[in-house]
Amino acid sequence: MSDYVWQPTPDYLENANVLRLARAHGLDSIDELRRRSVEDVAWYWDAAIADLGIPFATDYEQVLDTSAGIEFPEWFVGGRFNIVDACLTRWLDTEADRPAIIHEAEDQSVRTLTFGELADQVARVAAGLKGLGVGEGDAVAIYLPMIPEAVIALYAAAGIGAVVVPLFSGFAAPAIAARLNDAEVKAVVAADGTVRRGRTVGMADELAKALASTPSVESLIVVDNLGGGTGVGVPGSQVRVTDWRTLLDPGWVPHEFTPFPAMQTLMLGYTSGTTGKPKGAVHTHAGFTVKVATEVAYSFDISPGDRFCWITDMGWVMGPLSAFGAHANGAALVLYEGSPDVPDTCRLWDLVQRHRVTMLGVSPTLIRALKSTPLEQIAQRDLSSVRILGSTGEPWDPDSYDWLAREVFGGRVPVINFSGGTEVGGSFLAPYPVEPIPSCSLGGPSLGMAVDVVDDAGQPLRGEIGELICRQPWPAMTRGVWRDRERYLESYWTTFPGVWCHGDYALIDEAGQWFIMGRSDDVMNVAGKRLAPAEIESVLTTHPAVAEAAAVGIPDPQKGETVWAFWVPRPGADTTGVSADLRRLVAEGVGKPFAPAQVWIVEELPKTRSAKILRRAVRAAATGGDPGDLSGAENPGAVDVIRAVVAAGPAEAN
Repeated sequence: MSDYVWQPTPDYLENANVLRLARAHGLDSIDELRRRSVEDVAWYWDAAIADLGIPFATDYEQVLDTSAGIEFPEWFVGGRFNIVDACLTRWLDTEADRPAIIHEAEDQSVRTLTFGELADQVARVAAGLKGLGVGEGDAVAIYLPMIPEAVIALYAAAGIGAVVVPLFSGFAAPAIAARLNDAEVKAVVAADGTVRRGRTVGMADELAKALASTPSVESLIVVDNLGGGTGVGVPGSQVRVTDWRTLLDPGWVPHEFTPFPAMQTLMLGYTSGTTGKPKGAVHTHAGFTVKVATEVAYSFDISPGDRFCWITDMGWVMGPLSAFGAHANGAALVLYEGSPDVPDTCRLWDLVQRHRVTMLGVSPTLIRALKSTPLEQIAQRDLSSVRILGSTGEPWDPDSYDWLAREVFGGRVPVINFSGGTEVGGSFLAPYPVEPIPSCSLGGPSLGMAVDVVDDAGQPLRGEIGELICRQPWPAMTRGVWRDRERYLESYWTTFPGVWCHGDYALIDEAGQWFIMGRSDDVMNVAGKRLAPAEIESVLTTHPAVAEAAAVGIPDPQKGETVWAFWVPRPGADTTGVSADLRRLVAEGVGKPFAPAQVWIVEELPKTRSAKILRRAVRAAATGGDPGDLSGAENPGAVDVIRAVVAAGPAEAN
């Protein structure tokens, strides 16, 4: 176990946004604010809107109405709202000349847009979309890498009342087509391609294949991101192809944005599952904006003039969260397009230094990949601008967490490790920079989130792994699964009636600290004992030869499940005897019953573009099962490699 604990400094305790809110209401601590925010969720969200000055064109008459049931809440009743006004227009009097977007490509070229320039381009593209026949309620897909045009298109489409459908920039044709058809997308904004690890990655060809089977699409707007001319066509299709630059033509009269009902549909965030088609989580103008604005302001302590950077993709919820959350707080959004370890493992730190990043968002897997960097090389970079580190997506191991927090940043910066999901529209759990944060901890409930950990009977559970649930609605709670009411109810509301069950296992320890232990279908049950993959993996990755690892549960007639471990060696590492060492380490660190029955050396583990390990795919490869939807995988071929390794038999005997 790690003994690392971040302690808030006098500066955070005096100046943090979250304590400004608390003090304004006569509360002295984050614990008091947490408690009141859950006791009266309507009070909290109203107070946060006032504190952050989030503008409504028409004031709401009631914060929350649950008369249709907790599953179908109405927020900000009677209010009218437009996300463009809340994130861009409101800053033009004071922040027009400040950077709103800073984009860096893998070749280190940089583009910057001020709030004034961004607002102007958004208004012109909005007018261009209207000119193409896109209107309120039409779905517009965004299939772009992390470039300024992705943010412009998000705002432009949302601002005219269209429904935004962000797509992962690495999707292949079948995954694209499934989402376009489910949302009945009318227009697609796409890039011809991007550059990753020095290689051109084509996107236009995959999109063209998808459009052959998506009859609802009428318009394709193409961004020439590679500089070779768009040249994208859809042979035999009726799709109208338009160059992005046409939408920016000075001849367009900029669109004047008007407000919509607060709960107007803003976006469909598609989540992938192990079975069935992807689910479109429905988010709203005011609901999503209010939630992400509070996350960025209170969890990440962002204010006007700060610079917010998260290594992610616009197709994951962290992409829109970063854009709307940063801009709702008057901060610049730093976009990085490419691989964060190219040309070397100092690339991320160079990015921070060049752009004076205030908040840096990473994943545990990314940090594990960068840990081989000598600390003296990192120390040559000026990281003093960073005041907050962010993390989400998967559990930490103490070794990697402590390396980042203690070794790289000298214990001066809190790690805001938060957990939620696409359908949450933000976080369930998060620490705040004004409280002590032990290694790997998620702190406690996010403000306004009435979360708990319960046993199989729905009773509160402490000191043991249980289901993560939420007893009250929140503004960014998905309005449902797009056009599938029954699937929405079945997915989140049937395990415990009247209570949102998220599908994560969590633990509240004796000290009251919260930890996410993984998805319910990732957690192993060994001889009646629930065991999270992170408990095994955090031990495996302490071995100097191990770059990363995954632990999965395999059916066993005696134990119910037994543990299999897969590990990737560090470059140049001697692998002789390592698998035996790993079994011993787990037996000593977790317990003999949980020592892996099999340990496998593999070249790579299947991961998402945001570097989350796809354990369900690892398990499926090991057992010969269906890995499910791999459309979001960075390296789906890793599944076949694991299958081949398992079929060949373990390199080292039990």
